[in-house]
Amino acid sequence: MDWGCAALRLRSFDAGRLRVGELLDVVVAGAHGGAGTSTLAALLPAAWDVGVVRATPDADRCPVQAKGRPVVLAVRNTAAAARSATAAVGVLRQGGEGIAALAIVSDGGPESRDAAARFALLGWQVGGVVRVPYVRALRLVDDPAEVVLPGKARAAVDGLRGLVAGGGRGWRG
Repeated sequence: MDWGCAALRLRSFDAGRLRVGELLDVVVAGAHGGAGTSTLAALLPAAWDVGVVRATPDADRCPVQAKGRPVVLAVRNTAAAARSATAAVGVLRQGGEGIAALAIVSDGGPESRDAAARFALLGWQVGGVVRVPYVRALRLVDDPAEVVLPGKARAAVDGLRGLVAGGGRGWRG
């Protein structure tokens, strides 16, 4: 984690539009490896990509120190990933961190019933749940910000921005 870099605050929120070079002062964390954390951080764009949430031996300290910033928790749409999301939400909530959004990032396959059921149970513990559709073009570039997102994906990113801006019912920003 690089807590030394300075984050630019979003001065205005206009339907999810940012000025060139501006970053949202938001923490993006993954429930597991390969969750799409770095891709979401680039698309929002977020100032803080903290990697995977893991429980630490020091139970008195949350592994993610958001310092009052909203947290977006990224997770794939599989049953195993949903299990990891359940654990990550527990760790973050126990550590006193509010989760503005649970971003369920599609891997291109359908979401299983088990995953959908777990995500439904997590819904009340976060500010909102946003399903981010699979976008093949994101796999073909070095910088996800270069991709022109299709409508549903753009709407998902805008939905995440809205939750981060404080609209999520569980977020205490």
